[in-house]
Amino acid sequence: MRILYVSQYFPPEMGAPAARVFELAREWRKAGAQVTVLTGFAHHPLGVKAPEDRWRMTRRERVEEIDVVRSYIYAAPNRGVGRRMLSYFSFLMSAVPLGLARCRKPDVVIATSPQLLCACAGYTLARLWRRPFVFEVRDLWPESILAVKAMSDNTIVRSLKRLAHHLYRHCDCIVTVGEGYQKEIHRRYGINLDKMRLVPNGIDPELFHPGPKDNEIRRKFGWGDRFVLLYLGTLGMAHGLHCVLEAAAYLQDDPDKLFVLVGEGAEKEDLKRMADRMKLSNVQFIDQQPKALVPRFYAACDVGLVTLRDTPLFQNVLPSKIFEYLAMERPLLLSVGGQARQLVESSGGGLYVQPDDPIALARAIRKLESRQAELERMGRRGRDFVLAHYNRRDQARGYLELLRDLAAG
Repeated sequence: MRILYVSQYFPPEMGAPAARVFELAREWRKAGAQVTVLTGFAHHPLGVKAPEDRWRMTRRERVEEIDVVRSYIYAAPNRGVGRRMLSYFSFLMSAVPLGLARCRKPDVVIATSPQLLCACAGYTLARLWRRPFVFEVRDLWPESILAVKAMSDNTIVRSLKRLAHHLYRHCDCIVTVGEGYQKEIHRRYGINLDKMRLVPNGIDPELFHPGPKDNEIRRKFGWGDRFVLLYLGTLGMAHGLHCVLEAAAYLQDDPDKLFVLVGEGAEKEDLKRMADRMKLSNVQFIDQQPKALVPRFYAACDVGLVTLRDTPLFQNVLPSKIFEYLAMERPLLLSVGGQARQLVESSGGGLYVQPDDPIALARAIRKLESRQAELERMGRRGRDFVLAHYNRRDQARGYLELLRDLAAG
């Protein structure tokens, strides 16, 4: 069976979409499928390509037996609107002709969104080849753009809504990462729930497994014996990290606690200026780290932080870092309601705090620090839970059966 997976993001880029595409493609390859990933040249989130990629239109490479075809993309940093839209459009315009020229005709085409124009590229290729098209929805676009107030409900957003509606109606199957997305697509666009399938995010247990807290990360960054609260991921408009800094301000009088924010994103410079303005000596910013070091960072912390802004749309979101913290036996402080709250409370691996409430967050931190034995129990419960329900290997098997059924007609 031949699968074409269209994704703007792929390793060495970091983040949930790149990890999901790579890990699923790797498992399908192990199961005997021929998998080609059509993707851009790595540049996310800083908008900088490797020197050898800057003037290239395409390159073919092998990544753990996965056939990877890279296509030209205009490199833009993960902030602002205009240049990012140009970047998305450039991938659409290059991926379709290069996909036709360089990829073998597959049995099924998957395209993953965000961003929506990537899904448009996959849909176009599938229709030109007359093959089934799977529209994989990891986030609702353009609704998320409106939720974080990146744009108003203007002509561009209305055009994206029409494009999303077309893709929902004319794809052969919609795969979502959460049940809430399915209900929203049904409610907003009138798409039948029978057309949708659930393949949530999960973890690679070989990559994310518990390790010693006193490791080289703790020593390198001078954390010592302090109680470290770690946020690792995109520092973006959706993540409500101003609330974390406000909680740090409430805990300034306690030198034993340290807030560490690792990553890049549209809000990073604003957050650093805010921390300087508030004279926060208990906050440390660290630039994005290689994927191989991410589990070491998780292992070195005491508690993981997962936050999003308090908007109704985010009630349906399941941030992928939830699964990674739990797999590492690190207890969570979660400021995301809805499905994420249900999952973490079901796991017994973390506590929920109302989003955008820094006082409640500070109180929860004090409560957790005073219960060291319970932290260890929470960690073990969390790992048992994700291994039982969110193992990427098991998810890949079920997804592959779905693709085989679609390809067989």
